Amino acid sequence: MESTKLMSEPSCPFCSMIQSGDVVIDGNLAAVILDGFPVTIGHSLVIPKRREADFSKLSTDEQSEILSLASERMRQLQSEDPSITGFNLGINVGASAGQTVEHAHLHVIPRREGDVEDPRGGVRWVMPSKADYWS
Repeated sequence: MESTKLMSEPSCPFCSMIQSGDVVIDGNLAAVILDGFPVTIGHSLVIPKRREADFSKLSTDEQSEILSLASERMRQLQSEDPSITGFNLGINVGASAGQTVEHAHLHVIPRREGDVEDPRGGVRWVMPSKADYWS
């Protein structure tokens, strides 16, 4: 197993939040923080404590804990807010995929009935010309 020592970068907002203890859920290898630019109320990020930009380069233990914490956060959000009826989960890897912070993270985005006119396709809308496959 890889070292669990926090690899920090002073300019990394996620490292700063972990170091300051500004977390919603604190795990051994990962933590949950609130997104600084939320797209919905409760939008959270699950981040490894070890700074690595590429999710695929995280250890299997890190990846597993990230998924476990995402599930825990989803349950927590739904218990706090019964208007949440679904979630989008997403990971951007690389600038071409939209990654803007070079620290791997999983978005947990709560969804509510009627928050958009037609939610079909979900994450497929990252490629708008391919999203509407049902028409």
